[in-house]
Amino acid sequence: MKKFLDENFLLQTETAQRLYHEYAKDLPIIDYHCHLPPDQIAADLNFSNLSHIWLHGDHYKWRAMRTNGIDESYVTGNKSDFEKFEQWAATVPYTLRNPLYHWTHLELQRYFGIHDILSPKTAKEIYDKCTEMLQGSEFSTQSLIKKMKVEAIGTTDDPLDNLEFHKQLAGNNVTKVLPSFRPDKAMNADDAVALNAYIDKLEALTDLSIGDYDTYLTALKKRHDYFAEHGCKVSDHGLEQIYAEEYTEDEIRSIFIKIRTGVALMPGEILKIKSALLFQFAIWDHEKGWVQQYHLGALRNNNTRLLTKLGPDTGFDSIGDFSQGRALSTFLNKLDTEDKLAKTIIYNLNPTQNELFATMIGNFNDGTVAGKVQFGSGWWFLDQKDGMIKQMNALSNMGLLSRFIGMLTDSRSFLSFPRHEYFRRILCNLLGDDIENGELPNDIEWTGKVVQDICYYNAKNYFPF
Repeated sequence: MKKFLDENFLLQTETAQRLYHEYAKDLPIIDYHCHLPPDQIAADLNFSNLSHIWLHGDHYKWRAMRTNGIDESYVTGNKSDFEKFEQWAATVPYTLRNPLYHWTHLELQRYFGIHDILSPKTAKEIYDKCTEMLQGSEFSTQSLIKKMKVEAIGTTDDPLDNLEFHKQLAGNNVTKVLPSFRPDKAMNADDAVALNAYIDKLEALTDLSIGDYDTYLTALKKRHDYFAEHGCKVSDHGLEQIYAEEYTEDEIRSIFIKIRTGVALMPGEILKIKSALLFQFAIWDHEKGWVQQYHLGALRNNNTRLLTKLGPDTGFDSIGDFSQGRALSTFLNKLDTEDKLAKTIIYNLNPTQNELFATMIGNFNDGTVAGKVQFGSGWWFLDQKDGMIKQMNALSNMGLLSRFIGMLTDSRSFLSFPRHEYFRRILCNLLGDDIENGELPNDIEWTGKVVQDICYYNAKNYFPF
């Protein structure tokens, strides 16, 4: 019987072990999409306790605690940090076969050297030891990043952000911290009140009076340019699906006037203005040589009662069953036809659509760069063992796994970087199995190079960081 979480965790064969330990283990990390707060990186702060760094804002853990019958006061409520941690420790034994079980113990091992299993019996000792360690300079935010050999971090930022903390971090000797342009709120025509409030803020920021669509584009372009001036190389969009409705410029101008004058939009009009804006953002991305990312398929804010009480991003989202193929094809084809298609990553949240995404990217890889259009790594509900394997199998069968740009954390936690190790172990085991089974030649040197490319070099070459 193998020991839990030993040095060969997830590595089932000697070949997998060689691939991981000799080729993947010590590679740096390029975390090109995450939600780390740049102010916390710039401040190089130390977290006050283990709950502060581990539980605050982690909706993965919150969902598990609620499922385990934990009252909300211990999740996002007014209980003390230690009381919340006690309830998380009580939940962990019930997370068997959920990736949280592996991540929790990987993080305790890699950051704190703790090999005990978290449970109610060990909670107090682990909490006290980790909290004490977190006060040391080697556990500040920048030190944690350096410890995990993170070369680049792509944060996720609204166009209205002044990027103050990215400016402070420019040229730091720890890691590159670069903004990503995330204009989801600028497209939110579903909620005209919120969108108008957003436009009002954009007016004040750009010193423009935004009463028509053309001025709106001018203001957004100023923010796009501002992001580029401060190191941005990437855009990102969190969408249910790609919007690719047909429209005319006159229609869009008329729809925008309705928004600004408080006239309710028809569903078709909402789709048209979203389509127009999404296409315009893609044109700007291409002009600047950015990479554009599309995270597709999340059905968000399902629980309206708790959305009202707690706000978004608090653990009430799920996989959606949106139709993706036709709109994706239309959108990418329109950009390609005009020779305006930037490097593009499409992320899928519904595993039943893996093959759709894997085949879609092949339609628009035009030979100008290896892996120009990428099927992004398993993310959110799919960034676990089964989800990663299914994503890589689909990509292997219908594309080139060797040109894949690999893993990201998509996380708000400074303790999440072992997710890259988790991915690397799964990848090495996948390829090791094929070699052991005679499905791939026993060429460790070449396969090891492929592993290194997927885990590090492909992303390093793909992103203009």
